[in-house]
Amino acid sequence: MTTVRRGAAAFAAAAVLCAALAPAASAAPAPSATPAPVIPAGLYGTKDPTYDGVWRQSLAFIAQRTTGVQPAEQAVTWLQRQQCDSGAFSSYRPDPAKSCDPATMLDTNATAVAVHALAAVKPESADPEALAKAVKAGAGWLKGVQNKDGGWGYNPGSPSDANSTSLVIGTLATLGQKPGEVKSAEGKTPYDALLGFAVPCSTKDGAGAFAYQPDKNGKLLANADATAAATLAGLGKGITARGVKPEQSPTCTDLAKPTAERAARNGASHLAGALAKTGHLNTPPMPGAADPAVQPDYGNTADAVVALAATGATKEATGALTWLQKNAPAWAKENGPAAYAQLILAANAMGVDPRAFGSVDLVKELSATGPAPQSTPEPTTSAGDRAEDGKSGSFNVWWIIGIGTVVGVGIGFLVSGRKK
Repeated sequence: MTTVRRGAAAFAAAAVLCAALAPAASAAPAPSATPAPVIPAGLYGTKDPTYDGVWRQSLAFIAQRTTGVQPAEQAVTWLQRQQCDSGAFSSYRPDPAKSCDPATMLDTNATAVAVHALAAVKPESADPEALAKAVKAGAGWLKGVQNKDGGWGYNPGSPSDANSTSLVIGTLATLGQKPGEVKSAEGKTPYDALLGFAVPCSTKDGAGAFAYQPDKNGKLLANADATAAATLAGLGKGITARGVKPEQSPTCTDLAKPTAERAARNGASHLAGALAKTGHLNTPPMPGAADPAVQPDYGNTADAVVALAATGATKEATGALTWLQKNAPAWAKENGPAAYAQLILAANAMGVDPRAFGSVDLVKELSATGPAPQSTPEPTTSAGDRAEDGKSGSFNVWWIIGIGTVVGVGIGFLVSGRKK
């Protein structure tokens, strides 16, 4: 799950490519200044929402609910209005009053995360029936666009990928449904598709990892983003997963008959090995980047922490969490709501108070990126004393009833996933 949507990355890459192929102009006029993006009322963040409006809004809600924060009604209403009549969401609709049409680019990732978010929030003055209807419609649309192999692609009809499939698995689990019973027209389940992206432990490079998709030659190449997402999905968990006991170091084992859970633990083994090298994951430079040096990957490091904690490998995740506490707040400040949400979810997984993440109050910083929340309770229990998430598909949140009263509620999973 990256904070920058794949669509934005693809757009940037295309722009670089077009620039490289364009003939040189002898006296090209100086480009005009890019106008500041228009940010609708109720939306979190200040950057152009074209590629990630629904994504960052939804991720912010999910992270806030794990800390007891109730998002503003205005913010929830904005997200509700982004939904098409079919139940689907696109990455962002600048004019939600205009109905979705065949030209609307529907997005399985945005739909999955938005359905999860709407299932989590309960505005005090909102119509609960309208929220329930929106959640049901979104889940129904996702099932209706399932691919024959049992998985999902980024857009309906596109080839399945590990990240999108993992996200939908998580949303279905969040709603109390059994992803393994959701079958395609050919009888394939989401887990059948997920196993198709698993790199065998016997492979020299990337053993135990997951690929985003097979390459053009059918080879599976390890992808950290896909591995973190699929590790959680294979366990029936998602980004709100907590660490479990007993702690156990992950190992990589090939079974004669592969299972999603075994593949998930193999994925955890790969992530642990990758983190052991530097304490964090890295990302290669974008094509055409001025700086060719490898850069730290803050977002996927946070996702890896969640995935490892969910398998019981909290020891292997501790160093990465410490690195994030020291280095990631500046990254989150630059990247906005989704970045803050990822750090909160990493803290949540490890039983660390996100209000004291190093020297930063992540909850306060996230809330400041959007409309003032309806309510923000004072913490009454330390993060380390909260109940563990030892069940498949559980989602621990704090629901507010009255002033200063907090009740723990379990909801399911969401796996996010975004390809670099």
